[in-house]
Amino acid sequence: MRQFKSFFPLIVTLIWTYALHTNWGTLPPMGKLLSPFHGFWVNAEKADASEQTEESLQIPGLLEPVQVMYDEMAIPHVFAKNDHDLYLAQGYLTAKDRLWQMEFQTHFAGGRISEIVGSKGMVSDQFQRRMGAIYGAEQSLKGMVEDPVAKASLVAYSDGVNAYIESLTDRTLPLEYKLLNYRPEKWEPLKSALFLKNMSFVLASGTDDLKMTNILRKYGREVAEHLFPNYPFEESPIIPEGNPLDFKPLPVPAAPADFIGLGSTMKTPEKDPNTGSNNWAVAGNKTISGMPILANDPHLTLSLPSIWYQMQLVAPGINVYGSTMPGSPNVIAGFNKNIAWGVTNVGSDVMDWYQIKFKDASKQEYWHDGKWKKTTMRIERFKVRGEDDFVDTVFFTHHGPVVYLSHEKPFRSNIPVGHALKWIALEKSSEVSAFYQLNRAANYDEYKAAITHFSAPAQNFVFASNQGDIALWVNGKFPLKANLQGKYLLDGTDPAADWKGYIPHDHDPHVKNPPRGFVSSANQFSVDKSYPYYLGWQFAPSDRGRRINERLSVMNKATVDSLRGLQNDNFNIRARRLLPLLLPHVSNPNPQMAAALKVLKKWDLQNSKESIGATIFENWVILLQSSLWDDEFNADEKAPMNIPTVDRTLKLMIEEPGAIWWDNVKTKNKKESMSDIIRTSFQANIDSLTKLHGPLEPDWVWYKHKQTGVRHLIPGMDALSRLNIPIGGGGSIVNASTTKTGPSWRLVVELSKSGNPNAYGVYPGGQSGNPGSTHYDDLIDTWANGELRPLLFMNQADQKTNRIRKKMILTK
Repeated sequence: MRQFKSFFPLIVTLIWTYALHTNWGTLPPMGKLLSPFHGFWVNAEKADASEQTEESLQIPGLLEPVQVMYDEMAIPHVFAKNDHDLYLAQGYLTAKDRLWQMEFQTHFAGGRISEIVGSKGMVSDQFQRRMGAIYGAEQSLKGMVEDPVAKASLVAYSDGVNAYIESLTDRTLPLEYKLLNYRPEKWEPLKSALFLKNMSFVLASGTDDLKMTNILRKYGREVAEHLFPNYPFEESPIIPEGNPLDFKPLPVPAAPADFIGLGSTMKTPEKDPNTGSNNWAVAGNKTISGMPILANDPHLTLSLPSIWYQMQLVAPGINVYGSTMPGSPNVIAGFNKNIAWGVTNVGSDVMDWYQIKFKDASKQEYWHDGKWKKTTMRIERFKVRGEDDFVDTVFFTHHGPVVYLSHEKPFRSNIPVGHALKWIALEKSSEVSAFYQLNRAANYDEYKAAITHFSAPAQNFVFASNQGDIALWVNGKFPLKANLQGKYLLDGTDPAADWKGYIPHDHDPHVKNPPRGFVSSANQFSVDKSYPYYLGWQFAPSDRGRRINERLSVMNKATVDSLRGLQNDNFNIRARRLLPLLLPHVSNPNPQMAAALKVLKKWDLQNSKESIGATIFENWVILLQSSLWDDEFNADEKAPMNIPTVDRTLKLMIEEPGAIWWDNVKTKNKKESMSDIIRTSFQANIDSLTKLHGPLEPDWVWYKHKQTGVRHLIPGMDALSRLNIPIGGGGSIVNASTTKTGPSWRLVVELSKSGNPNAYGVYPGGQSGNPGSTHYDDLIDTWANGELRPLLFMNQADQKTNRIRKKMILTK
């Protein structure tokens, strides 16, 4: 017993040491994570020094020295003597701040998360590969490297990232590598292509073809087209109505025969309407300075680290500032001495689904155009952490990959089984060339030439120059299809349903220097009904676009601050239209309903952060939509369907108050009227808000109900997130902040004939991806308050300014 007592502490110590230095599932060795020499403590950074500091680094591969000036926001201003060194430095410096984010996002895009987290990542990984993520990136890379300068920039950028990776030790690894217990791998140009390709997955992979086909099967074409019209009730298109065509249209293909196809047993989620954006440019005749002012705020998932990384890139022939995307070279949205540009998502229909008829269980042949054709098989190998590799086979037709076979359950249930995917994102493209040229463009013609290289996801490229021009191109590679082709599932055996080519770039919707003195986009319909080609039947609701155009139409003597104010506009144009129609139907209210009605009647229609009226109205619209449409369109999980839009509900209220849709078919002994549905939905609204927040005051304020958060990329990592941020706005508001999405980068640029633009910007995060840095989330409060930071645009490295905090010299 005495011997056991003497050995017991040693045994406990050995067990504890083993436990702290062993992987437990996907958890890291805790001893390593907590180590004072190598653990997460090491990642803490000192606050910025009050005086300028200097640092020299040796970077393999540089041809000549590069100077980097860091300002007070930790934004690097890079001065190189040639393109090669410029992009090598961009890769190195971006990796220095954002390596884990870059690698994690490309692992996700390439279907490789299971290498990090084990088998629980396999379903997502298989979906990415089945949708053609790696295949699409390979096709894109083929197009990118056809341009020698694009290829050189990709290679130099990769070399810079790898130089930083090679400098890392266990001690200096970014925190997330320690948390997840893995190490970075070598970067290569395919990863940059994957990163750019993932933009298409985020912005252009929504699909409602299956749900619309289910409606067609149940209700017929007349009802489907009546309730899901191909042009909205109220609209203010991106290209102003009456804008003359400057091209002769091509003949539009004949429509294929109607096709119903197979059923589905999947429950499908709605497309997220909040992944949108705003941009506009105001002509000099509407500004105080007499020069154009451009504004852009892309609405994306709010995340830490931020989606964007600010940078200035200077070398012979280029001096550009703006937001880059960590993982790819060049500036994506920004400005140079002569021009400014920004982007919003188009949302056109560039994804179609074709039902495939295989010859037999081997799936080596499929029927098309009256004959059997060979499939192509692509073998995908998955490395799964802690388990054996998994091998998958993806069958390709001439349309594209058959994402899920008829006996399989999709990861995203809006994907039809047994169908091949035809998608622009799986074709060769050259986005790097587009941004390389755009960064150097000096006028409208060079801007126009640059964006011809951009294919997907289609973007509304807004433009302004110091020559006084403003313009907007609805830009991308658009298939030349029959009208409405792709609104419903297509017959993969019918050659008439195949894409017949592409709309010529010069025929893409565009406008330059319109008489109204501004251009704008907010993801609404690109064109009016007179445009000769089919781009799609469903775009974002017009609320933001109509509000922006409403304000810009009357705006004169505009300033940077005028446009900053418009970016933060909280006015609820939807409420202005709906409330007068809704309120008269709420009769005989109980005391709780009466109190809420009183608030609504006094509400100023602003979705400000402290507004209670905004909470009551926004939740009411959700429940009204559910009360009206769910009984007919959301009752059968075996045949999921879209529900009509709020725009369509508005039209129903005005034009069809006695329509059959107001009756709830689930209540057999009662026929509901429009008034019944409106009143009961309001009561349900008040009941649900009371259950969520208690009595009417004070926890019903909009920001507490909305709960906007900027969350870490690792799900559930609340300690590294910023939650419940006090900010107003909403999905249909110009200030489009929602629970998880919002303005990911606000930019306002006033051009100058002198070549010194006056620019301001902010994003909800910070420059550093390190949670231990003061620059991890230091811009969030500025963003939430609707403020912008002045952007330092330097012309030379030794420029006199008190904003530089650190000077770094990179040498070979």
